[in-house]
Amino acid sequence: MPDNQPVRIDVVSDVVCPWCFIGKHRLEAALKLKPDIAVEVHYRPYFLNDWIPREGISREEYLTTKFGSPERYKDIAKRVGAAAAAEGLVYDSSKMKRQPNTTDCHRLIHWAEAIGKAPQMKQKLMDFYFTDGADLTQADTLVQAAATVGLDAETVRADLATDKDVDLVGQQAQEAKDAGIEGVPCFIFGGKFAVSGAQAPEYLAEAIERIATGKAIAAE
Repeated sequence: MPDNQPVRIDVVSDVVCPWCFIGKHRLEAALKLKPDIAVEVHYRPYFLNDWIPREGISREEYLTTKFGSPERYKDIAKRVGAAAAAEGLVYDSSKMKRQPNTTDCHRLIHWAEAIGKAPQMKQKLMDFYFTDGADLTQADTLVQAAATVGLDAETVRADLATDKDVDLVGQQAQEAKDAGIEGVPCFIFGGKFAVSGAQAPEYLAEAIERIATGKAIAAE
């Protein structure tokens, strides 16, 4: 890869995926391990729960549908919480009361990319959800998140009330599934090499370096 061409990293993930929350932090740690390598990170939509209606459902209904009951999720929540804490993140499932459809979240990330703030938008939405238990089905919550990264609040509020880019994010999410992506996060390096799961920063850093230098990447 030419020295002046940054490594493109496409991150296919969902806002309500806890391992995407952790994986984003690990990717950012990986970037710090390779400060001399220029990168471009692009966040791509994925619907972890594409069956959830646009207005969302209660967290209890979601856990019952997906895991059998809220009780059955408790052990998983403990493991996820411990993994998040090891990264300095807070995953508090007790605060989550509503499971959103994430179409509008992905629209916000897409709009934020136009001003170079997609990573910040993604982080704010995940912090709101996983740490604060915010209801991401509410326009006020989404507008507040958008405003914190520099998007115009009134423009966002107006656009959320329309179908602007709904088809676009839906198409991009479907393209990811059509490409065979079944689990997220999925990191695609230079359009050549994909890594699934919230891998260790060292592993992600190695992938970045190998793409940058044009070296072959060993299989996992």
